[in-house]
Amino acid sequence: MIRLLTIAALLPLMACTATPKPEEVSDLIGCGETRVANLVGKPWTEAMREPTLKRTGARTIRVIAPGDAVTMDYRTDRLNIETDAAGRVVRIKCG
Repeated sequence: MIRLLTIAALLPLMACTATPKPEEVSDLIGCGETRVANLVGKPWTEAMREPTLKRTGARTIRVIAPGDAVTMDYRTDRLNIETDAAGRVVRIKCG
């Protein structure tokens, strides 16, 4: 009976907690990819590496061009910058 009353008392409090958006969760546990979404469509240059690291909080950046061989290991602290043949950013993701 006490257990049931405790659960009943906690239910209203649980309903008040906000569910974070997926991008907020990614920023909390990942590499901050949503903070640099504006880079998509822009040409990637090495001069962008350090400011991007600072803005995202990622530890490393891996730039992936078409045809590049990459490992399949997943690292939450690594930002992957995928580029097209012209060097423009086409995708940004953690991993």
